[in-house]
Amino acid sequence: MKTEQPLRIVLAGGGGFLGHALIQYMAHPVASFTILSRKRGEQTKGAKTVWWDGEHTGDWCKEIDGADVLINLSGRSVDCRYTEKNKRDILDSRLKSTAVLGEAINQVAKAPKLWINCASATIHRHAEDKPMDDSNTEFGTGFSVDVCKRWEDAFAKCDTPATRKIVLRISMVLGKQGGVLPVMMKLARRGLGGTMGSGHQYVSWLHEKDFAGIIAACIEHDDWEGTFNCSAPEPVPNREFMRLIRQAAGMSFGLPAAAWMLEIGAVFLRTETELVLKSRRVVPSRLLQKGYSFQFKNAADAITDLTQHH
Repeated sequence: MKTEQPLRIVLAGGGGFLGHALIQYMAHPVASFTILSRKRGEQTKGAKTVWWDGEHTGDWCKEIDGADVLINLSGRSVDCRYTEKNKRDILDSRLKSTAVLGEAINQVAKAPKLWINCASATIHRHAEDKPMDDSNTEFGTGFSVDVCKRWEDAFAKCDTPATRKIVLRISMVLGKQGGVLPVMMKLARRGLGGTMGSGHQYVSWLHEKDFAGIIAACIEHDDWEGTFNCSAPEPVPNREFMRLIRQAAGMSFGLPAAAWMLEIGAVFLRTETELVLKSRRVVPSRLLQKGYSFQFKNAADAITDLTQHH
C-alpha cells in the first residue's frame, strides 16, 4: 500500500496497551491515528479519540470513511474470573464490535483499503508435543477457544469486497509500559518468579516492536490476506521463560507455584489459571514464508531489551 500522505489508521478499541504500542512505533509522519473508544473523554497522546459504543453505527463511522487502515483491537480483557456475566461480556464485546465495523465499512462512501481484526493464538490446542502453525486446525476446547472461533467466524461473515481482510492470532505481547511483563517483573522482584505449574507448558510471546512491525508489513504488502499467527518464532517452556524474568529482575531465586497454588491465587487475583497453565506452542509459519524479519526471535533478547535501562 503505497501513499505519499501519512496513513490514516483507525484503531477500534485502541486505548489500551497494544494501541499505545502501535502509535509509539508508527506515529507521524508515517501515520495519523484515530481511536474509537468506549470511554467518554479518553485521551491518548498522538491520536484523536472518538467515542463509540462498539455495538451500533453512529457519528464515528465518518472516521472510517476514506481511511487507509482499520484495526480492530476491541474486546473485554480475559484477565478476569470466568463468571457467566464476564464470559458474556468477553464474547459480546468481540462479536458485536466486529459485526458493527463490517456494517460501517459497507455504509461509508469510501471503504478502508485494509481491515485487520486482532484475534488470539489461544485458538490452538494445548500443545507440548509439537508447534502449532497457521495452517494447523487442531483447535482446543473450552470457553476461550469457543470465543476465538466465534470471533473469527464473525469476521469471516463480514462481506467487504472493496476491503482486504487479515486476521492476526496474537500471542502474549511483551512491552515496557503495559501487558504482562511489568507485572511479572514485579512478582519476580518479590521472590515470586518461580516456575508455574509443571513448567513444561510453552509460552508464546511477541515483542511490542514486532507487533507494530507485523502490522506495518500487513499494510505494506497488498497481497497479504487471510490468517496469520502473530508470535515470535521461538516459544519457550514456562520454566525457561520464568528463569529469564528472574534474571532480568536480578533475582537468583523465585518461589515455584504448583497448579493448585495457582488455582487459589487466581481466585484472589480475580483471574484464571488457564492464562499461565495452557501450553501455547505457536509458530508464525506464514509470516516467515512471506519474508517478515523478526527484530526479536528469542525471548532472552526480547526481555533484555524491554527491561534494561537505555
